[in-house]
Amino acid sequence: MKSFRKELFFEIPARVGFVNITPQVEQCLKESGVKEGLVLVNSMHITSSVFINDDERGLHKDFVAWLEELAPHEPVSQYRHNDTGEDNADAHLKRTVMGREVVVAVTGGRLDFGTWEQIFYGEFDGRRKKRVLVKIIGE
Repeated sequence: MKSFRKELFFEIPARVGFVNITPQVEQCLKESGVKEGLVLVNSMHITSSVFINDDERGLHKDFVAWLEELAPHEPVSQYRHNDTGEDNADAHLKRTVMGREVVVAVTGGRLDFGTWEQIFYGEFDGRRKKRVLVKIIGE
């Protein structure tokens, strides 16, 4: 069995944003040489996410609005986490909702997606460099 590991780095200039990272994950798969197996993609930070969904701009705006309704950034005083001097408690909650990681099957050397599925990096406390781990195992 083969094993491949690579870190991807992102620095989103805004507090919140989404990036389609499917091409980077496909490149990792190509580099790994794995034809049958699994790909794990996970955020290495507790204020960002990796998830699978449709690459449609309106949907991404809906995510931002929905998440802000669930866990509004302001007033920052509403969160006990922010009593420590932080201002990102909402980002931790948004990450919990959107998830830490995805696992995608590899079949015939390709990501085995459903219709319209793509992999996204979701940022909820941006403006600094963060990591995403890609781990691939298989034959």
